[in-house]
Amino acid sequence: MTTLPPHLAAIVDAPYPRFSDAEMARRRSAIEALLAEHSCDHLVFCGANRFGSAVQWLTQWPVTAEAVGVLSPRERDALFVQYVNHAPQASVVADKADVAWGGESGIKAALAVLEKRAAPEQRIGYIGPLTAEQHAVLSARFPNIANLSRDYVRLRQVKSAEELDWLRIGAHFSDLGMAALRDGVRPGLNERQLGDLVERAYMAQGAINVIHYIGTTSMAAPDLAVPRQFPTTRRVQAGDVVVAEISAAFWEHPGQVLRSFALGEPSKLYRDLHAAADAAFDAIAAVLKAGATPAQVIEVSSVIEDAGFTIIDDLLHGYGGGYLPPILGCKSRPSGPVPQEPFRAGQTVVIQPNVTTRDGKAGVQTGEMVVITDTGIERMHAMPRGFVQL
Repeated sequence: MTTLPPHLAAIVDAPYPRFSDAEMARRRSAIEALLAEHSCDHLVFCGANRFGSAVQWLTQWPVTAEAVGVLSPRERDALFVQYVNHAPQASVVADKADVAWGGESGIKAALAVLEKRAAPEQRIGYIGPLTAEQHAVLSARFPNIANLSRDYVRLRQVKSAEELDWLRIGAHFSDLGMAALRDGVRPGLNERQLGDLVERAYMAQGAINVIHYIGTTSMAAPDLAVPRQFPTTRRVQAGDVVVAEISAAFWEHPGQVLRSFALGEPSKLYRDLHAAADAAFDAIAAVLKAGATPAQVIEVSSVIEDAGFTIIDDLLHGYGGGYLPPILGCKSRPSGPVPQEPFRAGQTVVIQPNVTTRDGKAGVQTGEMVVITDTGIERMHAMPRGFVQL
């Protein structure tokens, strides 16, 4: 695999890598504009169990157990984290915020800050997965509240140049995991051991595992169409196909790469499946650019149905800062109403036409994260495409 260019390697090598002051100011300005648009005076942002990207985006602290923050124009952010032993490192990472342990309740600690900054009649916006209990605590004191999460998601769809650099690092680490799977898989290893191969490739370099979904099945008598979310003890055998979806992240900035490997000569069914998947990927990549529509993507993906196949997973989805819209299915496996908004330059999406038989017994994986430009797409990954025979 290729190595990281020097400017990205320097980010990885920093004890605590940080975005520039200009980038952080850009984010805060965007949020303050969102508050003004919705006539909000203050913002509560939250996350829990590594979910809730606004905390990291605004403070640089990746959420662990729980984090609740308060953003007010012209004030330093306040950030409350759980557990108490997480607060010391959070104080170092989120160095532009006043960080403290949230005590018994992070939302109550945030509410105490709001009571000092805000009048009861002021409008409070919030972003992130507030629980029903947290919502009740907040709205009991400030009844005029607004959920800004949908607007925040749209804001996160388009990435800055710095964000793209960090996502390229995540893509590099994801490629390392997929290359390790390709180079290390052999008969006798079980699916748990394949996951160990993947994680060993990137953990020591500064990545964290997001997912490594891996599935193995016989090409002669397949019983698996998509990778398993939880590995089994099934052992790889000659004549198997190995399908995988891997995401490793650098400080919450992931890549995503999907590939298929054959242990021996691919059967005709699997050659046909992968040919349809390659054709769909190429057709989607050819139409994707700023101004293209989700409907165009779905239309060109009909090569899947033309070949007699369908999909189980999503055909395309936004990625980076969450699992983002648009989330598209295909004609034979739609995923709800087709979004109308055109793609924009700077969006990062995963093209993943994971083609399967209609009976759901066989399938392949191919795809990766790309960034949309004014004229087309740019690859984020270096892992070679194609159905590899091992």
